[in-house]
Amino acid sequence: MSQNQDCYGAEVNGKELFQLLEKILESNLVFEAQSGRRPTPICIWGTHGLGKTEIAMDLARSKKWKVAYCAPAQFEEMGDLHGLPFKIDPDPTIFGDERTVYLPPEWVPTDEGPGILLLDDINRADDRILRGTMQLLQNFEMFSWSLPKNWQIVVTANPDSGDYSVTPMDEAMLTRMIHITLKFDEKAWAEWALEAGIDERGVNFVLTYPEMVTMRRTTPRTLVQFFSQIKLIPDLIQEKSLVQVLAKGCLDLESAESFINFVEDTLNQIPSPDEFLEADNATIEDWIKRLTFSEQGVRLDLINTLLARIVIKLKSNYIPLDNCEQALISLLKSTIVPGDLRYAFHQDLIKARLHGSPSMVTINKVIANQEVLAQFVKMI
Repeated sequence: MSQNQDCYGAEVNGKELFQLLEKILESNLVFEAQSGRRPTPICIWGTHGLGKTEIAMDLARSKKWKVAYCAPAQFEEMGDLHGLPFKIDPDPTIFGDERTVYLPPEWVPTDEGPGILLLDDINRADDRILRGTMQLLQNFEMFSWSLPKNWQIVVTANPDSGDYSVTPMDEAMLTRMIHITLKFDEKAWAEWALEAGIDERGVNFVLTYPEMVTMRRTTPRTLVQFFSQIKLIPDLIQEKSLVQVLAKGCLDLESAESFINFVEDTLNQIPSPDEFLEADNATIEDWIKRLTFSEQGVRLDLINTLLARIVIKLKSNYIPLDNCEQALISLLKSTIVPGDLRYAFHQDLIKARLHGSPSMVTINKVIANQEVLAQFVKMI
């Protein structure tokens, strides 16, 4: 984890953010029950399209918690935040007994939690609205209303780097929240994408060219939009013109062109994890050679893509030992693949085992293989 100078808090990937939010929010519920005090809100920083909002929503859905969504940038008046005035007269027979109360805005939850109030893109609101949320962040209430019991506040924000139309937060506001910065991690994203049913051809592209995801219009959000459009196109080459139009409509021009080149020159070279794990030794060796070497020289990006897909497969599905033990051992022993990549792959297998992979028995057998371990001893 590292610190981004334009954001705040440690940098985490999407999976780490989900786990961290879950831990903090569950601890907050215990804290509130024991102390009676409201917990500290959480602010998720990150560039556009990374999935900050969706991760918070996914967590709420997984917990079956209530969600109240609010985009302060849409507020034009303070009344959108604290509510509109309403005059009441408790006893019309008494002169001067009238008083003004405020009706809470529609987005304010009224039922008891657990629940998450999501203040989305909070620093895109103007300064007056931003300052108006400080009491809410501190006390979970405005002068006119308060959040019900067991509700928590999650905030999202874009970097204060000059690239976004945002209102800077001062220290008084920043210290009212716990801060986390979401970064893009292609392996964590690919794991989520495959579970979500995103087109595998698109996942292979992102794993092969993760640098493409840092552009202005090419983000995880726009990639999902594009991959959803091409999922029902069985032959991307045959429908190349349509794919180009869709790519340019969703992505940066460079990313769109790179995807077309990937489809034409590279996509068919990458076997699926199932194909690789069930192949015989001769086929495996041939695949490794074709993925590692090309007319342009060594292609570590393609073998990296295959290794990442295999790890995701092992982490998400049970793979019988007989089907893949030899394939994994051949890969780890292959002198064609650079030693640092094989070692990193070995470490990824260990992490998958530690996180309770369905294929734990298979992985244990492979990582403890004496011939594999001997290869790494020679490298030290």
